[in-house]
Amino acid sequence: MEFIRNHLELSAKLSDQDWAFFSSRLIREEFPKKSLLVKTGQVENYLSFVEKGIIRFYIPKEEKNDITFSFTFDGNFTSAYESFITKTPSTYQVETLTPTILWRLSHADLQEIYANTDIGNTIGRLAAERIYLETSKRELSLLNQTAEQRYLNLFTEQPQLIQKIPLKYLASYIGITPQALSRIRKRI
Repeated sequence: MEFIRNHLELSAKLSDQDWAFFSSRLIREEFPKKSLLVKTGQVENYLSFVEKGIIRFYIPKEEKNDITFSFTFDGNFTSAYESFITKTPSTYQVETLTPTILWRLSHADLQEIYANTDIGNTIGRLAAERIYLETSKRELSLLNQTAEQRYLNLFTEQPQLIQKIPLKYLASYIGITPQALSRIRKRI
């Protein structure tokens, strides 16, 4: 669990008392590959830290052309965040792409952390800011860059995507068909 504290302390120093309170609320869970963590229509109940694994966020489509819009990797927080903070049903699904280990906080436990620690609100704000910045960056890339530029950016910004994610999900993530991605890969 110390790796979670180390991750949090990249942004803000935690007292031993705050860490003890925070860590006492964490629940460790393991999930096999292809586990649905959140289904469309289900309320997200957890904010989770990924110890190990890859998680995909997508909108399921009947034609088998799901729209993948995000991934989370080791060492990051993950959640169907809109559903988590509003306690409303999720409009998308969250699944593991690899065997995954999560450290989870329930919504109620997170509220207790906010209320009973000096650092809780800072951690929550920083997590929300990170989610906002990632979403904004993705939206801008979809509006301002070609598919080829978005694919090339993956090499420099997120090389783990290229190495560990099936091409059909990568294609969906950058907003093109698998066939179009194949053509781009041949040109490069």
